Formats: sequence, C-alpha cells, structure tokens
Amino acid sequence: MSDASRAFQVTDDPAYYANARADLVARLPRPLGRVLDVGCGAGGVGRSLRAAGAEEIVGIELNADAAARAREVLDLVLAGDAETLVTGGELTGPFDTVVLYDVLEHLVDPAALLATLRPLVAPGGRVHVSVPNARHFSLLRDLILRGTFGYTDWGHRDRTHLRWFTRRDIVALLRDDGWHVDDVVPSIMGRNQLVDRATFGRTREFIALQWQVLAHR
Repeated sequence: MSDASRAFQVTDDPAYYANARADLVARLPRPLGRVLDVGCGAGGVGRSLRAAGAEEIVGIELNADAAARAREVLDLVLAGDAETLVTGGELTGPFDTVVLYDVLEHLVDPAALLATLRPLVAPGGRVHVSVPNARHFSLLRDLILRGTFGYTDWGHRDRTHLRWFTRRDIVALLRDDGWHVDDVVPSIMGRNQLVDRATFGRTREFIALQWQVLAHR
C-alpha cells in the first residue's frame, strides 16, 4: 500500500469506534423515539441513546468489525458506506432522531447525505451533528508558526477527514439542505472554559474544539 493510499485508511484501533458521546446525547430533545445513528461505531453512542430512552436504534457503520460489535447494542446495524446505504433505499423511515457525530467531515459529499436523509425523518424530527472546528487556534498556530497542518491518526486533525467546517459553514450546510437550525453549541474543554467566560464568548470561535448543531425537519 502506498503512503498516499494509507493516509485515507480508517484506523483499526478499537477505541476509535467506542466513544459514547454522552455529552451530545444529553442535549437531544426528549423523547428520542426511533433513532438513526449514522457512523455508529461499535455502539458506544447507542448505549447512551438506549440509556436516554430511545425506542429503537438503527445504525450505519463503515468498519465491518465495529459494526459487528454494534449489533450487540443496537436493534439493527447496516455495514457499509453511509452515502450508498441511504441513497440505495436500504433504510426504512420515519426516524424521530438522527445523529451524525464526527461523521460529516469524513464524507466526500456531506450535503448529498443530509439531503437524502431528510425524507426519512418524521415531520418535526431532529438531526444532531458534531464536526471539528476549522477555526481552532491550534490549526492556525501550526499553519502560521510551524508551517504544517499536522495530520494525526485520530482526533481534531484525523487524517481521514475530507471536509472542514467553521460554525458558519456547518450551519449553512444544514440550512441549504432544508433543515431548520435550532441550536449551535461549542465544545470547549478544560481551561478554555475559563477563557470563554473571561472573554464573554469573544474567543469562542477559536477555542471550540467542535460545533454541535441541532436542527429539525
């Protein structure tokens, strides 16, 4: 395998697929109803969704090993590319809640996926997404001072990321696809929470690791 092709392989590290993202699930409006978890990994988010009262959870996962583990948690898991599965009519709606946590940045055409998902969502149903913040200060620091973007195996600069979003970008993406945006929340960690409060939110665009966006059909 060439270095170029290796750069876009999904990691085999089991921890990559195990994140429960309970912080995100906690922000979902109740009741969750029937849930579609796009990029469900090994079922970590599914466990959080189940604990939050989801009636049924359907997952989509590209990595076959992670999908197999997710089947122990979710009601149904489809293994394969999300764009192909959704557009190919493999899913039966309607869903009351759709979650796409750390998914859109991996896709060639995230707008097409969001547009295709919308008819599968019940009227008033929600979509909740999280994406890395392309304006994070560490990216600017490394580009300007170190002269490198600095891809890593996972995290903010995961080498499998194909798309990058600022707050404005992700909101525009959802609105352009016909979703009504209800809430935009930054993910700010550790000492940066103090910075956020001390600057009255004026540094938020640069210290948020991720943007979490809730929208409805």
